[in-house]
Amino acid sequence: MLHYTIRRLLIAIPTLLLISLVIFMLLGLAPGDPMAQLPLTIPEDVKAQMREALGLGDPLWMRYLMWLKQFFWVEPLHVLDTLFDTQMVEGGQRILSWQSHAPVAEVIAQRLPQTLWVVGLAYLVGVLIALPIGIISAYRQYSLFDQIGTFVSMIGFSVPTFFAGVVLIVVFSVHLHWFPSFYDTQLEVTDGASLLAQIRQMVLPVAVMALYNASQISRFMRASMLDNLRQDYVRTARAKGLSERVVVLVHVLRNSMISVITVIALGVPQIFGGAIITEQVFKVNGIGELLISSIQANDIPMVQTLTFIFAVLIVLFNLIADVLYGLLDPRIRYE
Repeated sequence: MLHYTIRRLLIAIPTLLLISLVIFMLLGLAPGDPMAQLPLTIPEDVKAQMREALGLGDPLWMRYLMWLKQFFWVEPLHVLDTLFDTQMVEGGQRILSWQSHAPVAEVIAQRLPQTLWVVGLAYLVGVLIALPIGIISAYRQYSLFDQIGTFVSMIGFSVPTFFAGVVLIVVFSVHLHWFPSFYDTQLEVTDGASLLAQIRQMVLPVAVMALYNASQISRFMRASMLDNLRQDYVRTARAKGLSERVVVLVHVLRNSMISVITVIALGVPQIFGGAIITEQVFKVNGIGELLISSIQANDIPMVQTLTFIFAVLIVLFNLIADVLYGLLDPRIRYE
């Protein structure tokens, strides 16, 4: 298993480099000039200095290498005071955003915690809800619980997250006044009151994404459990006198999780993509909102970096899913 993991990590390096090159070339060669959005009153010599500060005068290959370097070059994060800060410009150590004129890595680092809080909690809640629902629905097939779970899952999976978010805002924020309609990213948790406010503002965005993910995962969990409940080894385990709890929760569940683990692992990059829309609905100042605003502002360096981060997540969680296969099923050998 260790050799397989190391081998996959070594294969992932050229894969990610190729992906990064494709992303950089596709977006870097796209038409667009950050200087075109500046007022016409700015002199041309000032615009030339700004282009040099942003690194637009460097050759394409050098800009690509500097863009890659930002993922490995770690410096203390601080706010860019002026556009012509010599520490930022000299040596091309940092890629600047065309929109905010701040280092791309620094802007993402400031936005990432908000997305991780909301998206991470939503996915965790969705998985914790989906697994028991799928297990009980399969074990009690065609029961009232199974029918209700199927109905709710079909609604949660088919309704778009942006529509579900608007509905929850109208019901629970506008009419009932239970939760705020937007996410206050400036809120700091210092006492019990601020902690309660933080929890209240996270309920709606977390509920929207958790419902969507729980609906998808619970259906896969149910289908996988039903397939394994009909296998011969289940009848053999019952004939040996094992309790029903041991048969279902140990033998059947472990084999059922082999296929479900793929959905759970590969769903992590997808929920980050879904957060792009959800953050727009609830005004969460995360990387999803940052990606939308960067696309609208034609901020190519920021879009390149965020797109590459999504690609890294896909490659990483594919590897995690493959490793978990071997942990769940001892019959799988990678050597």
